[in-house]
Amino acid sequence: MSMIAAFYGGKSILITGATGFMGKVLMEKLFRTSPNLKVIYILVRSKANQTPQQRVFQILNSKLFEKVKEVCPDVHKKIRPIYADLNQNDLAICKEDMQELLSCTNIVFHCAATVRFDDSLRHAVQLNVTATQQLLLMASQMPKLEAFIHISTAFSNCNLKHIDEVIYPCPVEPKKIIDSMEWLDDAIIDEITPKLIGNRPNTYTYTKALGEMVVQQQSRNLNIAIIRPSIVGATWQEPFPGWVDNLNGPNGIIIATGKGFLRCMKATPMAVADVIPVDTVVNLTLAVGWYTAVHRPKSTLVYHCTSGNLNPCNWGKMGFQMLAAIEKIPFEGAFRRPNAEFTSNSITTQYWNAVTHRAPAIIYDFYLRLTGRKPRMTKHMNRLLKTISMLEYFINGSWEWSTYNTEMLMSELSPEDQRLHFLPSHLFKANTYVCAFYLIQDLPPSMLPSP
Repeated sequence: MSMIAAFYGGKSILITGATGFMGKVLMEKLFRTSPNLKVIYILVRSKANQTPQQRVFQILNSKLFEKVKEVCPDVHKKIRPIYADLNQNDLAICKEDMQELLSCTNIVFHCAATVRFDDSLRHAVQLNVTATQQLLLMASQMPKLEAFIHISTAFSNCNLKHIDEVIYPCPVEPKKIIDSMEWLDDAIIDEITPKLIGNRPNTYTYTKALGEMVVQQQSRNLNIAIIRPSIVGATWQEPFPGWVDNLNGPNGIIIATGKGFLRCMKATPMAVADVIPVDTVVNLTLAVGWYTAVHRPKSTLVYHCTSGNLNPCNWGKMGFQMLAAIEKIPFEGAFRRPNAEFTSNSITTQYWNAVTHRAPAIIYDFYLRLTGRKPRMTKHMNRLLKTISMLEYFINGSWEWSTYNTEMLMSELSPEDQRLHFLPSHLFKANTYVCAFYLIQDLPPSMLPSP
């Protein structure tokens, strides 16, 4: 019998970021393997005129939860949405809900974060640092809490080339950053942001590093662990291959290439594409939750969830396999025939952006004007090129992450748990995963622009 699945039986679990990509897959796996769990609390706010209950209903109606409904027909009764807003310093949780969370929660999975690379420092600090601080304060008041699992990123210390499973100090204390965000105006914050983040590429990686420091400083007597996944991609096996619901990471590149919008980008073909399937990240997360609660390590352990050291695949090979898959299964309504070229020179990149991206977009918009339609292609193209420019740092570099703690955890699992909770060390069996073409599903039509 699976020790991990049995462990979560009867538990009350709090998940932040449950409406996000990883949060949904985490909920699905918990319900499918531990259908007798007591309740999953999810922090959610109203969005686009939808109440928290309506958002939960929408999540359960997605293709992702089809198998769950077979093994756990009353799944909707075991999800308890709690209104919260992580943009508020007190998280905006009402007194009654807060009391229920504090008195009942056994496990906390903190997945919520802003993953926007161009986010302002103020907003990134609020969601990735201050909200983490507030959740740790809540956790310290939970008498039944057994484990607090914090999801970070393998790129929180991307200013280093070799990264160990330790928490690295930042030049400025998180408390000083949090305090300064309260009284500095936006103009000053924007001016000092480059100096604060230093040799990190964006506010996301910087604030995730600060969040790790907050976890270390405020852990007190809590059982805490940190998980650092690399580039999180579509599902590999569970609940079925290829599920994704966003355009983050490689997903947007694949769609833009398949639609014929993106044909050239600045990238190093031999750089390692460290993509990790979301279901592998979730399996490690559940295993870490079990190990942290049962074995109670004396210190906060960091677990790397990466694929490059075990099963490296470079961006050039991934691009080749992607084009082969797109040719076999073409996208509907493509703008033009898909193609992908890599350049390593900034001047060459600017030339090809002008010739193969902006010029066709301008010509197509001229055609739309002639036919009495609203021009939109130039707007889409500029947005796409801006997004690609923010990804250049990650598709032109390679990193090495140690995985000693992850390998140790693997050795602690029973054969049944090794089968049910395949971890990154299993990725040698999936030597074509990061080259595989994703089955794009559950993406709103607005995320797939048509010519």
